[in-house]
Amino acid sequence: MVASWTRGLAWLALSFAGLPAGAAGSEPSAPQWAEARAAAAEIAGAFARHCPVAGTGDQPAFEQCRRGLFGDAALRDSLDAIVLWGRQRDPALSLQASSLTQFAPDVLTGLYMPLFMFDGQHSVRYVASEGLFQLRFATAFRNRLAPGQFPYPFWHDAEKWAMYQGANEVLLWWEPMRGRVKAAQFTVHGTQPPVTVVEKLPAPTGFSGQWMWTDAQGRTQPKATLFDGLYRADNPYLGQLEGSYKRFALRMRQGECDSCHVPSNPGKSKRLVLLQTPAHAAGEIERLLKAVREDRMPRDETGIENPLDAATKRALLEDGEAFASVLNAARRWEMQARLAGAGGTPDLR
Repeated sequence: MVASWTRGLAWLALSFAGLPAGAAGSEPSAPQWAEARAAAAEIAGAFARHCPVAGTGDQPAFEQCRRGLFGDAALRDSLDAIVLWGRQRDPALSLQASSLTQFAPDVLTGLYMPLFMFDGQHSVRYVASEGLFQLRFATAFRNRLAPGQFPYPFWHDAEKWAMYQGANEVLLWWEPMRGRVKAAQFTVHGTQPPVTVVEKLPAPTGFSGQWMWTDAQGRTQPKATLFDGLYRADNPYLGQLEGSYKRFALRMRQGECDSCHVPSNPGKSKRLVLLQTPAHAAGEIERLLKAVREDRMPRDETGIENPLDAATKRALLEDGEAFASVLNAARRWEMQARLAGAGGTPDLR
């Protein structure tokens, strides 16, 4: 069953992502070059404005960056409905051959991109083998934040942790035909050092395998994945999100889908889908429920649909829909609150 859930959501990730399958696209036109350069300049401005260079453990700077990127249209509106994210191990490796994780825009802008700092330096190149523009942004990584500010313990993998700490550029892969970012990566292979000195921390030893945990004060961690700092503190649905996710997570365990959709990627999927925290699951919940309803998940080792038994399916859908309902209510409240703050008329029903 573990392999079946991995292959099922990996298949969905490939279907939704729509990355080129290695075929070179036609050469971009002058207007497409102009659009890509304009997008890069606008995004670079947003990065530098919200996430300027600061100390690698500066919590207020991190929080400013999260709030800014989560709400700024410059980046969010440029992202596709699903964006693939990961490290660039080898610049010669194609996107199709790279192991990447599927995210909704909210997850990328709220959890991952704020871990980086920017000074506005950027460049644009066209990669003919991908048929995509590569927008490159000079960066440095915030490696000294508290553990609960990371989406999960990156240090579970020493190589991953080392690459995050050494990152000197963030890459956004821009599709010229649609004017959207299809994939994003961080790399240590940029031509310049990071935009500020990052004193490396060794990866802690003895990772317990717990992607979420309770700290000494009894608080659930990672705090960042509970929408803390992204949704307003007075959002009346904020307190319900954690509880509704925990009930849904229990159903996912019963269906064995949480044993493969975790950062360690035990199934070695090229297109990983993460469900191990409320924020990660929030980005995938509608696609996940649709696939389960239609018996398109899980899939067996050959890729053939292998539906859940009726009782497990019913329980998973019930608690998944309850989580989705609370999540949608929280999002509506945020939207109405922003409208009210901008001088609009709120409707907080």
